[in-house]
Amino acid sequence: MVIDLAGKTSIADAMVIASGRSSRQVGAMADHLMTKLKARGLDVTVEGMTTCDWVLLDAGDVVVHLFRPEVRAFYNLEKMWGGVAPAHLQDSSASVL
Repeated sequence: MVIDLAGKTSIADAMVIASGRSSRQVGAMADHLMTKLKARGLDVTVEGMTTCDWVLLDAGDVVVHLFRPEVRAFYNLEKMWGGVAPAHLQDSSASVL
């Protein structure tokens, strides 16, 4: 999911939210994306690689959040930033901050 942040915040222009099926997959996705972004000359800061439940990649104008599905449903960033979560992540029993 891509959320346009124009007019909502000055931290970035866009936010990308994606899920992997496991911590290992989230970590692999983060490694691959970090390599691709750096190859394009972007300076990337990464947080969360120790557990890979939620990995944040900050590439300046774009911020990428990679989650395991249950962590994504718990934090529900889509709702916080005005997007709509994919149907398979919409769980009325999930807690929201």
